Amino acid sequence: MKEKLIEQFHSKKAVLGIIGLGYVGLPIVLETTRSGFKTIGFDIDPKKVEQLQKGCSYIHHIPSDKIQSLRQSGLFEATTDYSRLQEVDGVIICVPTPLNEYREPDLSAIDATADAIADHLRAGQLIVLESTTYPGTTDERIRPKFEAKGFRIGRDVFLAYSPEREDPGRKDFTTRTIPKVFGGCTPECNEVGLALYSQLFDRLIPVSSTQAAEMTKLLENIYRAVNIALVNELKMLGDRMNLDIWEVIDAASSKPFGFHPFYPGPGLGGHCIPIDPFYLTWKAREVEFSTRFIELAGEINTGMPRFVVMKLVEALSEQGISIKGAKILVLGVAYKPNIDDVRESPALKVVELMREWDMAVDYHDPYVPVYPKSRKGDLGLSSIELTEEVVRRHDAILILTDHSDIDYQWIVDHAKIVIDTRNATKNAKNNRKNIVKA
Repeated sequence: MKEKLIEQFHSKKAVLGIIGLGYVGLPIVLETTRSGFKTIGFDIDPKKVEQLQKGCSYIHHIPSDKIQSLRQSGLFEATTDYSRLQEVDGVIICVPTPLNEYREPDLSAIDATADAIADHLRAGQLIVLESTTYPGTTDERIRPKFEAKGFRIGRDVFLAYSPEREDPGRKDFTTRTIPKVFGGCTPECNEVGLALYSQLFDRLIPVSSTQAAEMTKLLENIYRAVNIALVNELKMLGDRMNLDIWEVIDAASSKPFGFHPFYPGPGLGGHCIPIDPFYLTWKAREVEFSTRFIELAGEINTGMPRFVVMKLVEALSEQGISIKGAKILVLGVAYKPNIDDVRESPALKVVELMREWDMAVDYHDPYVPVYPKSRKGDLGLSSIELTEEVVRRHDAILILTDHSDIDYQWIVDHAKIVIDTRNATKNAKNNRKNIVKA
């Protein structure tokens, strides 16, 4: 069984299935098909499947012509029919793993997917989970479902975990060139999984277990969350001490060793950094361990939207502008520059807080024409055109995302007040008195 599956991966005769066709799954589809594997994409959203079948992309940094080429090649099709899992030899799971309202892991998508796979599982298949989760998920939640169907892990079917490392919009690394951590439930699972992944990725980092691979992803993002919290706290301290934290970070970055720069912002965004640390804090309670350092970082980062809004309130008050009814234009609602991804974007919380002050809010984002509904709420807004008249009639411009195709000098020249949370106006000349760093 093992040798046959390895041969299928090496010869690229295997058919692959990608479950979850979002910001992680769709780039993997591009890689599997580029490597020559026939690929079936599975998703529970019929609208996504319909768009892909028509050759259309719904992710900004993946152009539709790439999807059209895949459809024309015959290597890719999308479906909502999970019974077709019987047709594939390797399954890669890329479903969302959010937090619930109590900041506890919501693994309902993983559980539902594992159940669907178990219903159609056959001997001689490899299943790899890529969704971010806590250590033990693959072995404790997925493995028992397969074993309950009578399959022996490492002999009949092969199960592993490889954390996704997608960074939407990044230019210097691609899905293929980002090193891939991989851990199997058994040595045989590792061997089979690496046979497939060696066809898809340039560099593999095998680890001893699925738990080690799961913990690796959490460490990566906890490292970032903690360091971002540090500079966010220093930004607030610098504000009290009349120091520009961005100037300080740039100066510290001149040290050629022992320092890596992180930058403050209006809060954390994206599917990983705001969420992953809490997966580990939740799991740590199981072994009666308190992750105080991680929880403190989370407390600081989740408090940043309120700090930003208070800086806006102060700036309006200093100019004698009434807070109630103040017209605010938000620049950028995506969670980071030059992408259309709004998952966990701090913009939602910032706008919510501004509305509590009865401010009138508009936004402009060239990548997000309509702010989508999410499990956390809905702005109920669409992007407005950025014109001189629009900028002038707003009482303040609030920069939440520093998209590179916005002329920030032009913004400064025409705005009454600019609240800059990203240091986007660092090179602006003249009229700098109307810039407030937040």
